[in-house]
Amino acid sequence: MPTDPLAWETTDREVAYTCPGFDIVNESVRLPDGTETDFDYLSEPPSVCILPFTADGDVVCIDEWRQAVSRVNRSLPVGGTEPDDTDLEAAAHRELREETGYEADRMEPLVTVEPANGIADSVLHVFVAEGCQPTAEQELDHNESIRVEPVAFETVLESLLAGDVRDGRLALAVSYYQLREGAD
Repeated sequence: MPTDPLAWETTDREVAYTCPGFDIVNESVRLPDGTETDFDYLSEPPSVCILPFTADGDVVCIDEWRQAVSRVNRSLPVGGTEPDDTDLEAAAHRELREETGYEADRMEPLVTVEPANGIADSVLHVFVAEGCQPTAEQELDHNESIRVEPVAFETVLESLLAGDVRDGRLALAVSYYQLREGAD
C-alpha cells in the first residue's frame, strides 16, 4: 500500500510520562528526507463536547477554574470518554448531566475535529443537545470547580465576537452550529 511522501516513519515509541487523563508520548521518527529525530505529543482518550440549549434557546454554559491559565473560563460541558464507552452520544448525555445537572431531550452530532493535531492526538466529538432542563445535582470530579449559567445564545455570540470568551471548544461548537444553521 503506497504511503504519502510526507509521511513520517515511527521507529520507536514510549510513554515518557503518564498521569490521570493523558500521557506524554515520545516517538523516534524518520522524516521523509531520512533525518532521524524525536517527536513528543500529548495522548488522551477521545472527548465529547456538548452545546446544550434549553427549551427557551439559552445555552447552558459553565464557568470553570482553569489552572493552566489561572482564571475562570466560560465554556461548555466537555469530558473524556471512558474505556467502556461504546456510544459517544451516551457519553455526551453523561457528561452533560455530571457537569451541569441538566439532561437533554435530544442529542445529535455536530462535528468531529482534531483541535491540536500538531501537539496532541486529541479527538473532540461535538454534539448539540436540545430541550435541556435541570433534573439532578452535578456530579463533579474531584478536580472540577464548575458554576452553571444558562446564557442567551445572542449573548454567547456577542461575548465571542468581543473576545471575552477565549475557550476554543465553545468557539468551535458555536461556529460550526452557526455554519450548519446558516446552510439549512
